[in-house]
Amino acid sequence: MSSMRAYTHPNPEDLTLERLLYALSDPVRLQIVRYLADVAEASCGELDGGRPKSSMSHHFRVLRDAGLVHTRNVGTTHMNSLRSEALDGRFPGLLAKILEQR
Repeated sequence: MSSMRAYTHPNPEDLTLERLLYALSDPVRLQIVRYLADVAEASCGELDGGRPKSSMSHHFRVLRDAGLVHTRNVGTTHMNSLRSEALDGRFPGLLAKILEQR
């Protein structure tokens, strides 16, 4: 039985405003973050909006590297959640301000 590689996520103290803002500057990634703000967790399939898997993999990698999203493997499914607590700890109130701009 083969297991999928676990994703790496930056520690909250390593999150930078530059990476966070870059990740949120793309409309697709901002849409993913807004969706995740309203649910506990969502699969990549729920979030792809019919976009190609290759481009979505890139978007999720940017979001993970910025510290916005946590991805875990459940069987062959990738489940994603917003790292609200880590983000609020590092940049208090920033995520709430970003999400209220709808």
